[in-house]
Amino acid sequence: MVIHWGILGVAKINDRLIPAFNKASNTELRAIASRSLDKASAAAKAAGIPVAHGSYEALLDDPAVDAVYIPLPNHLHAEWTLKAAERGKHVLCEKPLCPTALEARQLVDAVKEYNVRLMDGFMWPHHPRTHEIRRFLDDGRLGEVRHVHAVFTFMLDLDGTNIRLRSDTAGGSLLDVGCYPIFGIRWAMDAEPESVWATATMEQGVDLRMSGVLKFAGNKTATFDCGFTLPFRGSMEIVGTKGTMRVPDMWLPPEAAVYEVEWDDRRVEHFAISGHDQIAHMIEDFGRAIVEKREPVPSGEESVRTLRVLDALARSAREGREVRVEHGS
Repeated sequence: MVIHWGILGVAKINDRLIPAFNKASNTELRAIASRSLDKASAAAKAAGIPVAHGSYEALLDDPAVDAVYIPLPNHLHAEWTLKAAERGKHVLCEKPLCPTALEARQLVDAVKEYNVRLMDGFMWPHHPRTHEIRRFLDDGRLGEVRHVHAVFTFMLDLDGTNIRLRSDTAGGSLLDVGCYPIFGIRWAMDAEPESVWATATMEQGVDLRMSGVLKFAGNKTATFDCGFTLPFRGSMEIVGTKGTMRVPDMWLPPEAAVYEVEWDDRRVEHFAISGHDQIAHMIEDFGRAIVEKREPVPSGEESVRTLRVLDALARSAREGREVRVEHGS
């Protein structure tokens, strides 16, 4: 079964997504929408998309569209995800799913009523390298994981007009790029942190940089940093009792996706997986979940759990103290 897609908006990230839509084997990109028909038409023409809509509502009402990708600003994710679900559209929403865990909890519960699939737009969980690392960890080859360090930073022009720098659009580096290392840490630990401590550089109500510590049961720990004022960094290090795994470009792997393990005796073993587009894999994986009428992986519940940690980190940075992570139902 081919899933017919629409894109809700003409965001710059579409430049990365549209080629992947064209690669995905179970996908047909049918429509794109903007609040300006001229912008939608120009984007459709440039990308070879058959249909342009002059409003988001028109795309959601298009009976030929099965699923939508939502690349809108963070504060609009919940509104348009719910509107899409109400019209029977499956939703792949750009991360983070919502600005807070409470909003995400309410959204995930609401979407369930419409029997549609919902997935957060994290790409790295779908790469074959990620699956290989998961098997490596689950098989116990690295031993017991006791510490993880993960980062995601890049240099952003701090001119004040970017939505990433506005508090009213749920901006800030923690939600924009910090969600990657936090999700990655939880994934590598295969556990939820009990408490967190964070410090941040703030400007106009948003964090430009943040770093912190996550504490897990059994004296296990993780550290992270994220931000808009350091050069590009996107790695993860997983430390087990038998060795240390280092994964460069964890979130945005190149054509040759590599990782290495330095064993306790100082031997270093190198691994590589080539020839994969993680965005195309994400789209295909979501399409299969739609066809098979099952929850996608990662699910909306995973988004809620990550956001609970992000909420605690944001609070810790504001209050200058260690904060327990709330793990609700």
